[in-house]
Amino acid sequence: MRFNLLGILLLTILSQSVWAAVKIEHWQTAQGARVYFVQNPALPMADIRVTFDAGSARDGAQFGVASLTSALLGSSSGAWSADEVANRFDSVGATFANGVSEDTAWLALRSLTEPKLFEKAVATFQEVLTHPAFNAADFQREKNLTLAGLKHREESPGAIAGIAFHKALYHDHPYAHPEEGMLETVSTFQAEDLKAFFNKYYVSANAIVVIVGDLSHEKAEQIAQSLLAGLPVGEKPAEIPEVQPLTKGSSQHIEFPSTQTHVLAGLPGTYRKDPDYFALYVGNHILGGGSLVSKLFDEVREKRGLAYSAYSQFAPLYRPGPFIIGLQTRNDQTAKAVEVMNATLKDFIDNGPSEAELIAAKKNITGGFAMRVDTNSKLTEYVSMIGFYQMPIDYLDVFQSRVEAVTAADIKDAFQRRVHPELLQTVTVGGK
Repeated sequence: MRFNLLGILLLTILSQSVWAAVKIEHWQTAQGARVYFVQNPALPMADIRVTFDAGSARDGAQFGVASLTSALLGSSSGAWSADEVANRFDSVGATFANGVSEDTAWLALRSLTEPKLFEKAVATFQEVLTHPAFNAADFQREKNLTLAGLKHREESPGAIAGIAFHKALYHDHPYAHPEEGMLETVSTFQAEDLKAFFNKYYVSANAIVVIVGDLSHEKAEQIAQSLLAGLPVGEKPAEIPEVQPLTKGSSQHIEFPSTQTHVLAGLPGTYRKDPDYFALYVGNHILGGGSLVSKLFDEVREKRGLAYSAYSQFAPLYRPGPFIIGLQTRNDQTAKAVEVMNATLKDFIDNGPSEAELIAAKKNITGGFAMRVDTNSKLTEYVSMIGFYQMPIDYLDVFQSRVEAVTAADIKDAFQRRVHPELLQTVTVGGK
């Protein structure tokens, strides 16, 4: 019990110190990369994340090339094999991670800041970032793993629904295809395709560096400068094209041998710098983002028992990301569940939230906000978002006040202008 109480006390102290110390410094390196730094001396650790505008929206016709390129980073680098790279990180207690989204590709390092350990971790991270080998054995291994995953995806009704849903929303836009690609495209890749993608997009002018932890400004500046020194300056890619507005709604059913039907409905929603973002965000918390206390959950699950859960969410991107309403239900209840889902959405758009619902949502959102930035890694993710999308530098400071400022009238107005039920794209995947 003593350990648990001490742990809770320590977590509380650290959480408060992190939140109180959120002061984001930013500058640009000589190579053109933007840098964001938060000094946090609460623990002798640092998190470093390098993000590129190199997500799946940059795949072109090679669906999946961004994801597979990212997967190869952290394998053989320079003169080191994949095992040697892993051992170098392990030997100093550092962790390496990487990944992609529609908009971004990123590499991340977490390390203790004790000088000898930290220097080795950063040197290894720099080599992984700037000199990936893309050798034949690593490439074939990752390609085979990806292909196996894509074949397994064909057995998932949820994944099938997601692919069809994004295609319905985005048609030929770069957001239309899944991040991991398609069997027919990934199967044709050669290592040279990945090298070409890396050389085009992994350049310093297309990068942002985020550093959070127990470091001085001078040390952070030196790290940011040296990390990208091995990359060419290059240039930023052209902007992702605008999302074309929908002109009509659609509904499609995909037969799948399952007892449950997956339902997805929605349309292109909000983007990161959207003036309506906070009204849509708070409103969605009431509609379906607040889990067990949302209107969708209450109408679909609690009152009628049509699904285990029902939810809604906005997924903001550089361009409007999807607004999604989803649920799973028994095959024989699908029509009824969709009917209730649509009616709940329409009622919310027509009437907006009650004052009691709005007050409860605000308390829930602002009450839990500090826990979203109570560690270096969480703070690094937020600062990376701020940096990549060039959000206001005081975004974290004003987040709660922006939430508190939202009114019921704001929510009703934003939903009526932005969410049109007659344009919903609905996909169902399941048995008859």
